[in-house]
Amino acid sequence: MRMTPQRQLVLDSVRELEHATPEQVCKHIQRTTPTVNITTVYRALDLLEQLGLVRHTHLGHGAPTYSAEEHEHVHLVCHHCGEVDEVPCEWFEELGGLLRRERGFALDASHLALSGTCAACRADEADRGGNTGDPHGADPDEGG
Repeated sequence: MRMTPQRQLVLDSVRELEHATPEQVCKHIQRTTPTVNITTVYRALDLLEQLGLVRHTHLGHGAPTYSAEEHEHVHLVCHHCGEVDEVPCEWFEELGGLLRRERGFALDASHLALSGTCAACRADEADRGGNTGDPHGADPDEGG
């Protein structure tokens, strides 16, 4: 497969944006090259992923988010405000080892998105006297 100018534009946009949906990639490209359409972007992303140059992650409902292959981390997605944070994949090595030993499963943490509540939303809830963690009322930070 050769790297066409359109494929290069898609790859460059993914690298520049770091995390982007196909629609965001398309809008980014169309600022300078308005002839590139969303179908071209989807096809290029699919091929670039097959070649191992980009990867996708589902951060929630809707379109997947693409990032460059070398941009590996686990996403933490707040289901209150939508904030996306990142933590190193290495934080999940112990879980990966456990899954391999107990289930023979090889974890690819770089494809992982965890949803929960970010620190800012937890603090807002605490200020309002609401529940700050577990849906059953126990705050995991307080050991109960």
